[in-house]
Amino acid sequence: MIVDTHLHLIYRAQLSYPWLAGVPPLDADFTYDTYLQEARRLGISASLHMEVDVAEEDIEAETAMIERLAATEGSQLAGAIAACRPESVDFPAYLERVRGNRFVRGFRRVLHVMPDDLSEGALFRENIRRLSGTGLVFDICVLPHQLDKAAALADLAPDVSFVLDHCGVPDIKGGGFAVWKGPMAEIARRPNVTVKLSGLPAYGAESWTLEDLKPYFAHVAESFGFDRMVWGSDWPVCTLGGGLSTWVGATHALLSGVSPDEKARVLSGNARTLWKI
Repeated sequence: MIVDTHLHLIYRAQLSYPWLAGVPPLDADFTYDTYLQEARRLGISASLHMEVDVAEEDIEAETAMIERLAATEGSQLAGAIAACRPESVDFPAYLERVRGNRFVRGFRRVLHVMPDDLSEGALFRENIRRLSGTGLVFDICVLPHQLDKAAALADLAPDVSFVLDHCGVPDIKGGGFAVWKGPMAEIARRPNVTVKLSGLPAYGAESWTLEDLKPYFAHVAESFGFDRMVWGSDWPVCTLGGGLSTWVGATHALLSGVSPDEKARVLSGNARTLWKI
């Protein structure tokens, strides 16, 4: 069975998503019922909701909405990875509120669409250090040229678990293997960083094939191993590259050469340990 560590849900009548206007294929409602029907058929038994970069004033409302969905009959939502703003003076108070909610398993601050120096600010870094001792995991989403900044964050708090989303966002369509390879190997040297096998279909050309993904997967596996790798659907963003079923099928194909134990760790075991599911 599979634990999906990267599910996005979009309910436009309840929350504001400013970025959707720039991505017309995703500017629609993507509900849990729609996802769950397909997910169950694919063997997905639990999911973590990943924040969807809602308007800042809706951050806590998003978490509350997901928690309500988790309470409905038949739900497989196991927790939420909530949005946050470490660059804000309000972060410490927010952190204290969230720590009291066991449904929240971690945080993410989207960085790949933000100025490169955002994570280098003194306040941002001070607030990242505040995660020490909380048990909360911090997801990092950066572009290849920002991977050194992600590594610096991991170095700030060596007792905090960090998860590198989408295999470091390689430019598969543009043939960006060379500029991505070295920084990925370097960030993998941090034992507190886990890589998330997610996002690859959306970064390939419209006609991507398994052969296009194999070199990227091989390098991720070589760099991180299978004890520091988790799986995520990135639904509905994965619909830009074929959809949920296509990505699950490709994942099984990529993992076909590993042992059953390693495959089980990637698809579920590591996630259950990391996020205490």
